[in-house]
Amino acid sequence: MSGSTGERSFADIITSIRYWIIHSITIPSLFIAGWLFVSTGLAYDVFGSPRPNETYPIFTVRWLAVHGLAVPTVSFLGSISAMQFIQR
Repeated sequence: MSGSTGERSFADIITSIRYWIIHSITIPSLFIAGWLFVSTGLAYDVFGSPRPNETYPIFTVRWLAVHGLAVPTVSFLGSISAMQFIQR
């Protein structure tokens, strides 16, 4: 039933010389372009992400915030469990 709407079969496409010429150029070109984009550091500049040798200040701020909340949470849970014993 393939080809009933006018499309070419898959076997016909991959045996075509035109298919291999196009893909033998485009696939390596995309790979090389991606490699250059990352290796030159342009990806860091375009997306605004810090480079590996830079510090991540947002991580330390988040770490301090999480650990600052951990102590009151533990004491709050401890006081709740202590209140259960007191009220009985």
